[in-house]
Amino acid sequence: MGRPVLIDFFSAWCEPCREQTAIVEEVAERLGDRVEFRMIDVAERRDLVSAYRLTTVPTVVIEADGVVVGRFEMVTDGETLESILLSLIDDLQKEG
Repeated sequence: MGRPVLIDFFSAWCEPCREQTAIVEEVAERLGDRVEFRMIDVAERRDLVSAYRLTTVPTVVIEADGVVVGRFEMVTDGETLESILLSLIDDLQKEG
């Protein structure tokens, strides 16, 4: 299993998106390179909006081995995101 991936889908005009992105950036600082973080502006990646069937922003998607294991369609606190990611990291270490 590769690193977990957190994808933060946002739009520049969206105030809750700015709040969510700040939370994701804090989580990224704490977890470093143990997780791959991607920031996707939905205006620039309509293909991903369709592929992930997004209906709102902010949306945070967490994947493990290309499979969505978490999806949050509202501002989600860092503790929740970090808890899921640490669990995936722990699973990875147990497999390795």
